[in-house]
Amino acid sequence: MSIHDSDPAGLTTVGPAGEHRRIARVFTDRVRGVPSSAWDNPAPCAGWLARDVVRHLVDWFPAFLRAGAGVELPAGPSVDVDPVAAWTVHSDGVQALLDDDATARKTLVNEHIGELPLDVAIDRFYTSDVFMHTWDLARATGQDERLDPGKCEALLEGMLPLDDVLRKSGQYGPRVEVPDDADVQTRLLAFIGRQP
Repeated sequence: MSIHDSDPAGLTTVGPAGEHRRIARVFTDRVRGVPSSAWDNPAPCAGWLARDVVRHLVDWFPAFLRAGAGVELPAGPSVDVDPVAAWTVHSDGVQALLDDDATARKTLVNEHIGELPLDVAIDRFYTSDVFMHTWDLARATGQDERLDPGKCEALLEGMLPLDDVLRKSGQYGPRVEVPDDADVQTRLLAFIGRQP
C-alpha cells in the first residue's frame, strides 16, 4: 500500500502538479514568514536549525531526480546565504517540471522504490516530504502549525502499514505515543517521530 492508495485529500482531482502547487504554497508562506533572526532557531528534527529544514528539501531532491530520471533542477543561492531565494528557485523548478506535460510520460528508476512515472514519484516522495516539514519549519519559527487534516489522514493511512519499513529506513525517529483520541495531525506527527 502506498501513501496514495486512498485519496481523502483529493489528489486524483488535482493531480501531482496541483497537489504540489497547494502544498508548496503553504511551505513557501512559512519560509517567507520566518523572521531573519529565526533562521538559526532549533528545529524539531534532532540537530537541525530552521534553515536546515529548507536545506534538506533543496539538497536531497535534486540528487534524487538527477540519479533516477536524469532531470536537472535550477540551482538557487545557498540556504546559508538566502534561504528564501534558495527555496523559491527550487520550488519553482519543481512546479515547472510538474506543469510540463512530458513529465507524466517520463520514468524515475530507483533501487529502493523501483520504477515509477516521474510525476507520481515526485508526489509520493517529495511533495509529501514538503508537507510534513511544513510543521517543522512552523514550529521552529513560531508560525501557524496547522496542517491540512485530509492530507494528514491520507499520509497516515498509507504509512501505518509500512511502519517497520519506514523505521528501518532511518528517515523517521521512534514513534511517539499519543492518546487514541488525538487529532489526525497529532497522530501523524507522533508516527513520524515528532513531539507534537
